[in-house]
Amino acid sequence: MTAQYQVNGNAAIITLNNPPVNGLGLSTRAAVVDGVRRALADAAVKAIIITGAGKAFSGGADIKEFNSPNAFAEPSLHTLINVVEGASKPVIAAIHTVCMGGGLELALGCHYRVASAGAQIALPEVKLGILPGAGGTQRLPRVLGLEMALNMIVSGTPVASEKLAKTALFNKMIDGDLLTGALAFAAEIADQRPLPKVRDLKVDYPNYEAFLQFSRNTVKAMSGPYPAPLKCVEAVAAAVTMKFDDGIKFERDLFIDLVQTTESKALRHAFFGERAAGKIADVPESTPVRPIKSAAVIGAGTMGGGIAMNFVNAGIPVMLLETRQEALDKGIATIRKNYENTMKKGKLTQEKFDERVGMISGTLNYADIGQADIVVEAVFEEMGVKEAVFKKLDEVMKPGAILASNTSTLDLDQIAAFTKRPQDVVGTHFFSPANVMKLLEIVRGKATAHDVLATTMALSKKIKKTGVVSGVCDGFIGNRMIEQYSRQAGYLLEEGGLPEQVDKAMEKFGFAMGPFRMGDLAGNDIGWAIRKRRYVEKPQIVYSKTADLLCEMGRYGQKTGAGWYDYKAGDRKAYPAQIVNDMIIKHSADLGIERRKISDAEIVERLVYALVNEAALILEEGIAMRASDIDMVYLTGYGFPLYRGGPMFYADTVGLTNVLMAMEKFAKGRHGEAWKPAPLLVRLAAEGKTFN
Repeated sequence: MTAQYQVNGNAAIITLNNPPVNGLGLSTRAAVVDGVRRALADAAVKAIIITGAGKAFSGGADIKEFNSPNAFAEPSLHTLINVVEGASKPVIAAIHTVCMGGGLELALGCHYRVASAGAQIALPEVKLGILPGAGGTQRLPRVLGLEMALNMIVSGTPVASEKLAKTALFNKMIDGDLLTGALAFAAEIADQRPLPKVRDLKVDYPNYEAFLQFSRNTVKAMSGPYPAPLKCVEAVAAAVTMKFDDGIKFERDLFIDLVQTTESKALRHAFFGERAAGKIADVPESTPVRPIKSAAVIGAGTMGGGIAMNFVNAGIPVMLLETRQEALDKGIATIRKNYENTMKKGKLTQEKFDERVGMISGTLNYADIGQADIVVEAVFEEMGVKEAVFKKLDEVMKPGAILASNTSTLDLDQIAAFTKRPQDVVGTHFFSPANVMKLLEIVRGKATAHDVLATTMALSKKIKKTGVVSGVCDGFIGNRMIEQYSRQAGYLLEEGGLPEQVDKAMEKFGFAMGPFRMGDLAGNDIGWAIRKRRYVEKPQIVYSKTADLLCEMGRYGQKTGAGWYDYKAGDRKAYPAQIVNDMIIKHSADLGIERRKISDAEIVERLVYALVNEAALILEEGIAMRASDIDMVYLTGYGFPLYRGGPMFYADTVGLTNVLMAMEKFAKGRHGEAWKPAPLLVRLAAEGKTFN
């Protein structure tokens, strides 16, 4: 049973018990309804208490039921709330730890609410592109007032229960044991009639029309392409302007509209995609993990420093290893400065600052890191350099230590073969800046042990990253795809585009930054090094030479103050560079290409479909476990617009047949060989299926 029933004195206690957060799935809803009816039929019962087992009152809807008929099957959440609200005996919600979404809506349907301090109270539905659909937009303003309720619903941000203690949301804050306090409260109010109902309260707000109009204007300006925040304002407005039952119906209609939007589907896809990424078919969740109590990082540069900060932020002490004292001092100083900046912004206390800085040490001697539980190599992306490092690590690291490489493209199996313990080697590809970016590509070598993979996945959660598993191939998931995207961006320059136009088209589509601004940020010399390797290893792949010409001009990007764009000291803004545009136009002429006007639509299609086609190959080869993993890589590591759900979800939305038709058209143009469709894409399109 996902809800237990017991009687204590003259109170019935219904305990939600559906781990991990007591989601209100069909069986739980049915059990609570049965419990309320049973209590009403028992003459000895004077009051009913609803609470949650474990670490939550209720986190809301059961996510396992999303997009299934059970989500709306009877008793629905509306029915459950109506049964509770209509009960002839007082129903008390005893709230602790987590009370969110449908859980809060259920509590608002109860006659009374008591809570312990520290409970997280929220209606976070807006983060899934929807709004509270079981009365939350109508009841919350009646207990918190218009302004506070609107802020909570539009932001979806949790608020600690003690901050709401003086509002009508809670009848009493309980010190000590929650259930003991709830039973005492039940005895006090057992005979009080009539029973109070939140629906009967009025929302009083002087000049509410002006406030609501101000809210609409503000939310519209801030919500960009997402429709849910503005609909939340309209639903809350109904709590002031309509009768309760009409407001409930209005909320329901808006909820149903939002569920159908592509934006909401994309956000829900990302929500489930993040959870799915942690599941590995042949590595069960029960796989034992190795303890990670200390870490070492080889290389104290930008990447190494960022990686070290991740460990320290999670309470894991780190030793940084460098070859020169000067480089080590510089790396540690940079980390200190990053933490000082965070402290200046008020996001870090002096105590936490001292604690974190105190967890970082440095050394020039490999022997000093031998006892670390995990070591992450973050040295130059060149196989000879990696070989020297891993041979040394194999000598000094204790048995059972995890040897991780931050390689972004190189063959992890070859790196593992430099050691006598390939089972302990794994790829941990962090993204720059490593202390900020959410993505961690976890590369599984052919010899990587199950417990090493399980430990690395668990570690990714601990350091607050989205871990996505990739097989071994050149570039893994993200960089292998971005190479095709970058190739198309280069071709567009030769055919008639300029960096600013291409970037603007992609940014209008929703990317955080276009390909050329991204190149300038990452360093154009990195791509140059990869292309030089490609020219030798894969001479059949054709690249535009514009990027090479740019690098020959010494324009490596922001770090040199000049790349595809010009930069000013202390200013990260990209300024169009006439010298670069002239170089591009001359290069087209040298190739004998007559430049043409290229539409923004063509730019977007060529770049995004290049990602999709390569991703289909990656999926077919088993490099990625599932299409949603590829979407998570792009949403969390490459700035793909969240409201479009990632490249695979976007292709599904457009329709795979339409994607193929566009590719066939591009195949007739210059460099048509780049548009050979992946067999999986062809097959799914023919069968009318989708990636996800």
